[in-house]
Amino acid sequence: NVKLGGLGPDYEAIKEKKEKLKQQKEYAKQIKEHNMKNIASVQRLPTKPQVISLVSRQKALEYAKKIPRPKAFTARQSDEEVKEERVLPQTLNGDSLPPIASLETLQNRHEKEKQVVAAFRSLHI
Repeated sequence: NVKLGGLGPDYEAIKEKKEKLKQQKEYAKQIKEHNMKNIASVQRLPTKPQVISLVSRQKALEYAKKIPRPKAFTARQSDEEVKEERVLPQTLNGDSLPPIASLETLQNRHEKEKQVVAAFRSLHI
C-alpha cells in the first residue's frame, strides 16, 4: 500500500494543502471577529498598579517615619567661635586684613596634609 511519487506535480496533495490553508484563514477570521466583539463589550477597568503603588508608597513613608534620625555631632565649634579664635593677618602698617573664606579652607587643608605627611614619615623611617 505504498504510493510512490511520480515525475509530475501531485495535484491531490496541492488541493489538500490549499483546503487546509483556506480553513486556517477562515478560522482566524472568525476568531478575529469574536475578539473584536469582546473588546468592544468589555468596559475598561481602572489599572491596579496605581493602587498598589499608592499602598507601597504609604508603607514606605511609614517605615521612614519609624527610623531614628542620626544625631548631629556637636563636637564641632560654631563658625563664630572659630573666627574669634583666629588671629587676623596684619599688613606691614599694622592694619588687619578682612578674613578670606577660601584662605581659611586652604590653611585647614594644609594643616591636615602636614599631619598626613608626618604620619607617612613616621611609618617609613
